[in-house]
Amino acid sequence: MCIFISRIGFEPTKRRSPCPPHLTKTLDHIVHLTPPGTVEQVSQQFRDLGFNVIAGGAHAGGLSSNALVILGDGAYLELISFTHPASHYPIGSPDRQRRDSDPWAHKDPGWIDFAFLGSSATSIAHIINTRAERDHSGIHYTPETPGGRTRTDGRVLEWVITGTEDDELRGTVPFFCGDVTPRGWRVPVEPPSNAVHPSGVQGVAYVRVLTEPGSLTSVSAKLTSVVGEPPRLNAQESEYTWTLEVQSGTSGAEKPRLILGAPKNGEERDHLDTKGPGIFEVGFSVGHHGVERESRTPYSKIVWVRSP
Repeated sequence: MCIFISRIGFEPTKRRSPCPPHLTKTLDHIVHLTPPGTVEQVSQQFRDLGFNVIAGGAHAGGLSSNALVILGDGAYLELISFTHPASHYPIGSPDRQRRDSDPWAHKDPGWIDFAFLGSSATSIAHIINTRAERDHSGIHYTPETPGGRTRTDGRVLEWVITGTEDDELRGTVPFFCGDVTPRGWRVPVEPPSNAVHPSGVQGVAYVRVLTEPGSLTSVSAKLTSVVGEPPRLNAQESEYTWTLEVQSGTSGAEKPRLILGAPKNGEERDHLDTKGPGIFEVGFSVGHHGVERESRTPYSKIVWVRSP
């Protein structure tokens, strides 16, 4: 039985209905943070890397804004920055309190989080928490809350969000974004040229998350409760891998993977020591004839992966 969300107050109410397949493992977007007021600069940085970047807009409340990279598999990159540093807002003011309480407020720039597709009709939090109780994995998601953004053309978007109540896990496990208004408003896959990139990128190949070696078993159990199925284990590499779903099968790219592992070298160890657990790198599929390489923004690592 699925739990449906009333639009009034977003309180869960019980109603019998079959749950859609792959309900909790569809990759929606990956979040890249840069310093306050730098959306235009990061947009140019990603264009220089061969991505087609389009305008996003200001989030509800005006504390942050973004630009988007739409991919052929239906997922997208959110290039986000806060509008102002925290010091812009008077201490104790409502805006300062909201700014300081944002789960991304104290994140270092770079890849900071990722989202799976949620639902405005079904409580994803209830589904995951029920699994977690059964699995004794220890993860808990908060009830869905409303969010939104105003696009540069003035169109108002609405969605509901749920994420883990443990801020230390944000960016290691996904949050969920479920559209109230049509997803096509939030993720403008039309015209198709929005998802065409000079670099030849077709979609996300993988999202690689680092955690401490001693936390691998625990975090893997939590992600299993979220995804809804166990991972493949590469014992030699000490990596856990889940195959995710995407919004569109038109890109020709393989389905993306979520990879959880411990540091393998000094670079990865330094990243974990500096930024803590979370996304280390994102791989992008460039098709059969693409060139495999590594690239960097000023704050993050990108890997270009040729499809087999």
